[in-house]
Amino acid sequence: MLYAFGRLIFAIYLKIFFRLHVHGREHIPVRRPFIICANHIKWLDPATVAVAIPATIKIYFMAKKELFSNIVFSYILNKVGAFPVNRQDADYAAFRRAFQLLRHGKVLGLFPEGTRSKDGKLQKAYGGAAFIAVRSGAPILPVAIMGPYRFFKPVHVYIGSPFVLPPLIYEQKEDKKMMLEEMSREIMNNIRDLLPYQGVLDSREKEMN
Repeated sequence: MLYAFGRLIFAIYLKIFFRLHVHGREHIPVRRPFIICANHIKWLDPATVAVAIPATIKIYFMAKKELFSNIVFSYILNKVGAFPVNRQDADYAAFRRAFQLLRHGKVLGLFPEGTRSKDGKLQKAYGGAAFIAVRSGAPILPVAIMGPYRFFKPVHVYIGSPFVLPPLIYEQKEDKKMMLEEMSREIMNNIRDLLPYQGVLDSREKEMN
């Protein structure tokens, strides 16, 4: 109930003040579960993604644990289905929650970069999104958000075709890390392909190639 109400409020807000445009809704899978992976530029991104996806689909977002430190905010986040993750370490409790949701046919919302981009450019992704996708076998739906989130300036959301990462097969721990890094780059490349040309790659973006 709270999720639907909040989505409605943000839908009105985003369409009036940010002239929200959504492209590629035809790519949204009919079958569930699936994982939404989006770039992260502003605190409004989760609401923007929720509004871009049809109201019949509830998205369970993984959010940084710091957001749950406030009692009121924590209550609201829990009510809308969000759950905390420790970005500084392998958070197995968060992984278990993600796998549980996917097993029950839910839609998971992730921001692989782990934090907001200060300049709007794509950042190197953490390995968590790739790990969850590979272990669950759920398809990834890439979503790209293009700001600038300035009043009465259009915000565009581009939804790409879903894809599935290959199985994670390795012999040594170092191989696992390298494979997850490569899969993380693939996720970010799928997001980047949805965005208009962003100019010359900076040093952080080069790490993704």
